[in-house]
Amino acid sequence: MHADHDTPRPGDADAALVQRALAGDVRAFELLVVKYQRRVERLIGRLVRDQDLVQDLAQETFVRAWRALPQFRGDAQFYTWLYRIAVNTAKKALQELKRDPLVPMSALHSGDDGDETSHPELDLMTQVADAETPDAVLASKEIAQAVQAAVEALPPELAQAITLREIDGLSYEEIAQALGCPIGTVRSRIFRAREAISARIKPMLERQSGKRW
Repeated sequence: MHADHDTPRPGDADAALVQRALAGDVRAFELLVVKYQRRVERLIGRLVRDQDLVQDLAQETFVRAWRALPQFRGDAQFYTWLYRIAVNTAKKALQELKRDPLVPMSALHSGDDGDETSHPELDLMTQVADAETPDAVLASKEIAQAVQAAVEALPPELAQAITLREIDGLSYEEIAQALGCPIGTVRSRIFRAREAISARIKPMLERQSGKRW
């Protein structure tokens, strides 16, 4: 029984760094920046069109996080809280620049939640992409481009949800916290995003499935 209490839980290391930062240890917060900088930049890079803004927005995200750190209550993982700040920072920049979000995605796979709707065409996409012939390699690139275009065509709220789920691997609970909306809304957005992507790439996959590799 005691061994269970002695085993560090996920997020404990972050919580310890947060506590040190709150006590005035700037170096502790810098360690959090180093740990999550690439993930934050990757997330922002999928939310904004202008890639030159990514690093600036990531830096702004961490500045805002530092200033808001006393408000972090620890009822969520630190990186989930940080993701929400990153999303809000990107949204604010997009509003100011009057630009539409762009969320490129090179691949899409079905999630692992048991209540998600299956999309056979997405499974077929994976099978085609896994083939090793020259034709299959070309098909894989074409499919990736089609999926990217499908995601770019989504409304921003659907694109953000599907990106956090499929690319960043967040759970539904974490996405709900990051986007500041109910988990039911997250499930609805991801379902609608998958339906829209599936409808758009299904004709291409059906053509590819008829070829002999």
